[in-house]
Amino acid sequence: MKLFITGIGTDVGKTVASAIVVEALQADYWKPIQAGDIDFSDTHKVKSQISNTKTQFHLNAYALNTPASPHYAAQLDGIVVDLNKVTEPKTDNHLVIEGAGGIQVPLNESDCIIDLIQKDYKVIVVSRHYLGSINHTLLTIEALKNRKISVAGIIFSGDENKATEEIILKKTGVKFIGRIDNEPYFDANVIGYYADKFRDNLINL
Repeated sequence: MKLFITGIGTDVGKTVASAIVVEALQADYWKPIQAGDIDFSDTHKVKSQISNTKTQFHLNAYALNTPASPHYAAQLDGIVVDLNKVTEPKTDNHLVIEGAGGIQVPLNESDCIIDLIQKDYKVIVVSRHYLGSINHTLLTIEALKNRKISVAGIIFSGDENKATEEIILKKTGVKFIGRIDNEPYFDANVIGYYADKFRDNLINL
């Protein structure tokens, strides 16, 4: 199973969600494009938060120096992101692929994050509760469906908001995987707790 983790925007909890999914399935992890924080990248963060010994971490296709939209970060590095050079790693294990920002974040003048999503990927959307998140979540899912990309499930991030969660689930028909509360910190123990909670729903995607 190949799971692509995307968010409704930046800083909504994609990397924490990715760590949980990786731990739950003892899956491999791959962040195709990293922009900024190269010395403490999302790969480093996920690696520090899991405790299983099966997971393998695959190299970024692009590691860009500036925390900015990949198209601009690449420009500052004097390169252009080429999707033909974004080669999925070979593995016999489950693979978790983490996007960057939302699905319409530009990679170059013509391609966006959504163009990284292959036909055999199952997409998980991470939605964080804030004023406007319903709109951003529905737009994200509609954009995916317009590309004939099915959304396998949704993870909510933030303390429970029944009104928000119920209307999103009702309007989209997307499967609810689980909710990540506003924890004071995330370490391997906390990630393991959520991995145990989410495992059955993930296995059944």
